[in-house]
Formats: sequence, structure tokens, C-alpha cells
Amino acid sequence: MTTTATPPRILVVDDDADIRSLLADYLGEQGWLISTAQDGTTMQQVLDTTPIDLIVLDLTLPGSDGLTLCRDLRARSTIPVIMLTARSAPLDRILGLEMGADDYLCKPFEPRELLVRIRNILRRSSTVTNEISGSASLWHFAGWTLDETTRQLQNSAGLVVMLSGGEYRLLKALLERPNRALNRDQLLTLTQGRETDPLDRSIDLHISRLRQKLGDDARAPKLIKTLRNEGYLLAATVKRGE
Repeated sequence: MTTTATPPRILVVDDDADIRSLLADYLGEQGWLISTAQDGTTMQQVLDTTPIDLIVLDLTLPGSDGLTLCRDLRARSTIPVIMLTARSAPLDRILGLEMGADDYLCKPFEPRELLVRIRNILRRSSTVTNEISGSASLWHFAGWTLDETTRQLQNSAGLVVMLSGGEYRLLKALLERPNRALNRDQLLTLTQGRETDPLDRSIDLHISRLRQKLGDDARAPKLIKTLRNEGYLLAATVKRGE
């Protein structure tokens, strides 16, 4: 008997009914299951009743804004988030990444570009799941352990730290290539499947957040080092096992 995999379910959170309808129709044409919400309260109701694989989250919402919702979500979940932000507010894009968003897209945008970014994130999530099912799921480095199953970091004292999807993919890329310099273009391709542009700061922001969570002094980092004109390097011995 052949079993059919359940299509990914995408949650679109936007207070503009026209945008919700447009994205629901367009993304639904890809064979995905689409849920929608107009605010944080409805978003939580959907999350409480429906398994969601990715959230498209507008920054400007009535009540709790997208930044607050993303931050609160990230404290308890690793569901990938693509933040929709205003083109005229670059600071909002930066804050979105700092709150744990995996990617961002400026309004107005082409639905095709959103589609590509969703596919990239879903493909990486699927790859991670397949890797976990076929191999050891723990990475040990510098007194820390990364659990691929839960995407949690744990130090030698048992302190557990949650990672966003972007932080997890970046740390895993570094763990797979320890003591090797990786530039921003390489890291962006490895973690998001797209090329960078001169104003893209997502890798720098994820590096900053990882350093903070790892207790690595940003002024004189010893674990994730910045190499001038070369990129970033994880200076650690990495072991993999149960």
C-alpha cells in the first residue's frame, strides 16, 4: 500500500484581507495547505489546533505586532517564520531577524519571490528531518551539545537554549565545517539557498545572536571568530554522536 505524504501547511498572518486571500490562493495552487489569521489571537488559535510547517508573518498587526509575536513564538517553537516588512523601514527587517525570524521580505513583493523563499526553507527543514532519521543527532563542541531533533543547545551545566530556524541552520553549517573560514555568500547559500546583496545583514545578525546564546564575547570572540576579508570561522573541535 502506498502512503502519500501530507502537504506542508502554511499559516499566513496579515490584517489585510486582500493579501490573505491572494496569498492563500497563490500558495494553495502549489499543493500546500493554507491557513490564515488576521491577528495574533487568531494566529495562536490556529497554532493550538493545527500543525503548521511555516508562518508568513506581517510586521504590522493590530494588537501584538509581528515582532512581539515572533519573539514569543521563538521562545517555545522552532516553526520557521518569514517576516513581511515595509520597504521604507530597514530597521524593522533587522529587528525581525533579531527576534528570531528565518527570513524577511519587503512589501510590495512578487508572490513568486515569496514562493521561492518558502520552498528553500521547507526543503532545508525536510533535509534536516531526513538527516536526523538516518544518523546520530547530537553535536558536541566547546562544552556545548546541539540536539538536531529538538534544535536545542545545552551547555555542560544543563542550561537549555532554544534556537530559531536561521540560527540553527547557521550553527549547523559551522559545525559541519569547523576551523574553516566561510564568507557571507557561502553561509547565505548554505542556510537560505539564495545569494546575498550589499545591504543583506541576516548572516551578521544570526552570528551576533549565536554568540550571545553561546556566551561568546562579541568584542573578542573565541568560539565564532571574524576573519577580516574572509568571513567567519568556528574555532572548536566538533564531535558527533548520541
